[in-house]
Amino acid sequence: MSATVSDTDLAAAVDALRAGQLVAFPTETVYGLGANARDPVAVARLYAAKGRPADHPVIVHIGSVEDLPLWARDIPPAARALAARFWPGPLTLVLKRATGVRDAITGGQDTVAVRCPAHPVALRLLAAARAAGIDGIVAPSANRFGRISPTTAAHVREELGDAVAVVLDGGPCAVGIESTIVDVSAAEPRVLRPGMLTAQDIADCLGSALGHADAAAPRVSGALPAHYAPRTPLVLLAGGDCANHVHQRLAAGERVAVLAGTGLVQSLGAHAGLRTLSAAPDADGYARALYANLRELDAAGCALIVVEAPPPGAAWRGIADRLQRAAQGHSLPPA
Repeated sequence: MSATVSDTDLAAAVDALRAGQLVAFPTETVYGLGANARDPVAVARLYAAKGRPADHPVIVHIGSVEDLPLWARDIPPAARALAARFWPGPLTLVLKRATGVRDAITGGQDTVAVRCPAHPVALRLLAAARAAGIDGIVAPSANRFGRISPTTAAHVREELGDAVAVVLDGGPCAVGIESTIVDVSAAEPRVLRPGMLTAQDIADCLGSALGHADAAAPRVSGALPAHYAPRTPLVLLAGGDCANHVHQRLAAGERVAVLAGTGLVQSLGAHAGLRTLSAAPDADGYARALYANLRELDAAGCALIVVEAPPPGAAWRGIADRLQRAAQGHSLPPA
């Protein structure tokens, strides 16, 4: 992680937040688009910049577990155990919201999502903001709603430009996909959005099995059927199907982009209409590069992005979730 953010940059970001402006900053997962969580005008500006639906909740970022009671009430032992074990880190907790927490950040629900990020720049920003009287920063991913999340400062600038007053550059994000979201507002904790922190990690910490999400579960960030999507249509296929489909497209004269394992990429060979990227063989490496890879392929001028489905297993669950949602908005074109 980069340590290039100066005290002057940090002060400018806090001044911008106090003025109701938007600030982009790095977390260990993705870059967040931040606003003062207590400022309804700033929160409205954030929703407008992203094009985010008003009923889609955002996550409040805090710098310390000590600030959790400012945002949540009736905090159960499970929440305290998870925060003690995984904060700072890529875990978001959904709890009953405290008095005074506005509908604008909860999507009108009686729950609020809170996390403490593990990036040093994010923690410095949260501490400086807290000293200036800002006790929470709402920060969905710093991109247009439904599109690929940013994992570098350059991604933020390319997509949001002048909508952001200050962009703090903390280098590439180390995790690469969004946090695991766990609902601790219900009788049994349950995962509402998978991430690189697995359900088994959560269950092991609590010493008990998790509940199951259902239609009555709180709405949370990034859980709509279609999300994390490039502008280029994307399809997710198993290895053999992936290769066959790519060859069919190329034979039809189309330009095709491919994200796949090294073996499949090598088997496809060279072709004037083919743009390929090799994915890392391990889940951590794959996740870290996923959004940057999708952005690169999205900019390649191809008719279709074909992604080889990741392996099964708990370590890959969050990655599979993001790819399935990225593909959801695109039906498979006829070959």
